[in-house]
Amino acid sequence: MSAQRKDADGLVLDPVQLALTQNRLDYVTRQMGDVMVRTARSPIFSQAHDFTCFVCGPDGWLVSQADGIPIHSGGGGFAVRAVLRDFEGDVEPGDVFVLNDPWQAGGNHLPDWVIARPVFVDGRRVAFACNRAHQSDIGGGAPGTYNPLARDTWQEGVRLPAMKLVSRGEIRRDLWRLLLANSRTPELQDGDLRAMLGATRIGAERVAEFAEEVSADRALALFDGILDHAERRMRAALAALPDGIYEGADHSDNDCFEPCDVAVRARITIEGDGARVDLSGSSPQIRGFKNSTWANTCSSVYTAFASFFDPDIPRNEGTFRALELIAPEGSIVNATEGAATTMCTVFIAHEIIHACWKALGAASPERACAGWAKNVFGITTGRHGDGRRYVLYHGLAAAGAGAVDGRDGFNQIGHLCTLGGLVMPSLEVYEQLYPVRYRRCEFRRDGGGPGAWRGGTGVEYEIDVHTEGTWSFRGEGLRYRSGYGAASGLDGEGGEMQVHPADAPAFEAPKFGLRELGPARLVVSSPGGGGFGDPLARDPERVLRDVRDGVVSTEAARDHYGVVIAPGGRRVNADATARRRGMLRGTGTPG
Repeated sequence: MSAQRKDADGLVLDPVQLALTQNRLDYVTRQMGDVMVRTARSPIFSQAHDFTCFVCGPDGWLVSQADGIPIHSGGGGFAVRAVLRDFEGDVEPGDVFVLNDPWQAGGNHLPDWVIARPVFVDGRRVAFACNRAHQSDIGGGAPGTYNPLARDTWQEGVRLPAMKLVSRGEIRRDLWRLLLANSRTPELQDGDLRAMLGATRIGAERVAEFAEEVSADRALALFDGILDHAERRMRAALAALPDGIYEGADHSDNDCFEPCDVAVRARITIEGDGARVDLSGSSPQIRGFKNSTWANTCSSVYTAFASFFDPDIPRNEGTFRALELIAPEGSIVNATEGAATTMCTVFIAHEIIHACWKALGAASPERACAGWAKNVFGITTGRHGDGRRYVLYHGLAAAGAGAVDGRDGFNQIGHLCTLGGLVMPSLEVYEQLYPVRYRRCEFRRDGGGPGAWRGGTGVEYEIDVHTEGTWSFRGEGLRYRSGYGAASGLDGEGGEMQVHPADAPAFEAPKFGLRELGPARLVVSSPGGGGFGDPLARDPERVLRDVRDGVVSTEAARDHYGVVIAPGGRRVNADATARRRGMLRGTGTPG
């Protein structure tokens, strides 16, 4: 950090105290996350951590987002600023707000509800403690919040502008009943909302303790200081790149109803210490539920930039002041009010991040990242024997991540937009919670893109679902290669998915759709991530390890990596490998 700085009122902002403030706020958000995991009723929270806790300053600018999932928190400030806009002069101690709407309340998509709790010290508002969490069910045309048949937002669930859920410490029972009445799983909704309230209460208490220790004035100055510091760090990172215009694109092959090309194109202009991200070349908005909202697009771009540069750059909203974003209304990256958007936090967010990574990789090739594969897992909903509804996310069928220089891609990981923040649940726990039996969940062989650093493999996933119910398919990564290779690395394999009903012929799952099925078996080969670097440069001992681990076949070792495994599979045949690699490079002959 730089030498001592002063705020507008002359208070000295010591660089050590700025660092301690950021770390303390980050710790507060993690405490909030711990409360949520331990008290939430839905496995999507307690097992998978599909929520994010964050802290905003009194004016709604996000100052800490250390817990959870980047696509949630990157747009968190939009939600809090919507509260301040709609409740100007009417934010009181003891109030708590709830919202989700992308157009009226700064939301990203309808299933992610934000609980925002203002923090007061000596009657003065100093912050907001917030939790954004993906609800198990919020009504709409399909159980489990994802309706792949939706053509507008009203078919996706209940829309919530910013509203007071708690007024001066008293829960609004009428609103509470309304929220539960619009869920197919009201017992989960009730418990999860209480967990969200509890997490933000703990966060508010911890932030207030800090402000009381240093004084409200100094706390606010420190909040401004850490935002300014983050801006300086990002501007320094951008200034280190060559000035110029860099382009990247990623594509979807469908609009949820039929094949078509849906493009996200990023044109990034680096000029001095700033960057303009122009998405104007992207496709118009589509019929299906993948249209991105403004807050979600901003969060996707922020995720791309935050993950591309040094990990010690702070992750608050000051980091992104150096970015100018252009996303025309009516496009796939800024849909007009009423468009179907539930899938946007995963896709088109995935494509936005990929497009930005490709453009940034052209500016700084040494930091390039191979593509993460697009996930294929969907949702099964039905009833337990006692009549209660359940919602099962098949998150264990996750795809592989892309490799980077110096590290293989993760073999099994949540959506790209989560950057690993989505936790893989325990199948043993799920077998206790749901009427299912897992038959197989193991890393896929030859799924990851070959490279000097191998792409993540994906998994082979097989599960028996014992009850009848609704299956919601979300198979964007099926049947094409979505994990692109970088720096001469190769693409990962596409995904495959079949459904084997107990009383009907097996069928290949659609990319998107709804099916009413009886008991059935789901069989998935999830997609693989892209490789980084020339596969012939991979350490032969790493290839041997992959073969012994069952994630690379002896045939792929020979054909892609030029590594010949000796009979018995326990060592590399060095002479045969040298000849094979020479042949593949065009400098030798087969031996």
